[in-house]
Amino acid sequence: MNPIEQLQALKPEKEFFIGIDSDGCAFDTMEIKQKECFCPNFIKHFGLQSISKYARETWEFVNLYSTNRGCNRFIAVNETLKLLEARPEVKRRNFKIPSTSALVEWTTRETKLGNPALQKYASEISDPFINLTLEWSLKVNEDIGKMVFGITPFLFVKECLEKIKSSADIMVVSQTPFEALKREWKENKIDHFLRMIAGQEHGTKSEHLKYAAKGKYPDDKILMIGDAMGDLKAARSNGVLFFPVNPGKEEESWERLYNEGLDRFFAGKYKGNYEDKLIKEFITFLPEHPYWK
Repeated sequence: MNPIEQLQALKPEKEFFIGIDSDGCAFDTMEIKQKECFCPNFIKHFGLQSISKYARETWEFVNLYSTNRGCNRFIAVNETLKLLEARPEVKRRNFKIPSTSALVEWTTRETKLGNPALQKYASEISDPFINLTLEWSLKVNEDIGKMVFGITPFLFVKECLEKIKSSADIMVVSQTPFEALKREWKENKIDHFLRMIAGQEHGTKSEHLKYAAKGKYPDDKILMIGDAMGDLKAARSNGVLFFPVNPGKEEESWERLYNEGLDRFFAGKYKGNYEDKLIKEFITFLPEHPYWK
C-alpha cells in the first residue's frame, strides 16, 4: 500500500479528527535538531565555512523564526541559500552561492519530499548539487538519531491527548521523517493515542489532511494543531479548523487548548471570533522578512 493509500484507508472511529504536528509543536525538538544537526551539516556540506556566521543566522531565521518555520528541509535549503545570496555581507566577501536550480525544480513538482524520493531523483539526473543535498540529508538523519533522544512532550500535551482520545481520531501530521516520529512518540509512551503517523514520506501536510480526514468528517469537526504557517496553510487549504501553538509560548498554548480550546471545538463553538483571535496572535510570532533587511 503506497503512502496515499495508507491515508485514504484511515476510516473514522470517532466523531472528530485532530491532526497534530510534532517537531516544535508537541515536542521541544526544533531547536536541538536545527541548531545541532541541520545547521552544522548545512555549513559543512555546502561549503559555507567562510560565511558561517551569516549561514547560521539565515538558516535559523528560515527554520525557526520566520513564516517558513517548520517547512520541509529541502525547501529550507532553497530558501536559505536564496536569502544568503542576497545578503550584503555575503556579497562583500565575493562568496559564490551554489546554484539550487535542480533542487528547486524537484521540490516544485515532487510532493513526497523525503530521502527515498530524492535518492530516486539523484539516480535519474546525476547532478552534483542533488548528490550533495542527499548526502547532507542522510547525515542530518544520522546525527538526529544519535543526538535527539530523551525529549519529553511539552507540558499539557499528554493531558490534551487524554482529553481528546474518547472523542477524536488523532494523527500526527508532520514533515519529519516517519522513523524519527515513530521513535519519539513511542519513546514517550504516547503513540497509543494515535491512529496513524504521517511523515514527509506521506506527502505534504495538506495532503495528509486531505486524504486522511477531508470528506470523512464535517469540516468543523477537523482540527489541525501546529506551530508553523505551513500548518495553518494545510488547514486553510482543506477548509478545516486550526489551533496555533505559539513559538516560544508552547506550554501556555497547550494549557489554553486543554482549558478552553478543546471544549469549544467539541461543542461546535470554535470557529469564528475565537479561532480568528488565536490566528491573529499567532501570526505576530512569525515575521516574513529577516531583521537584516
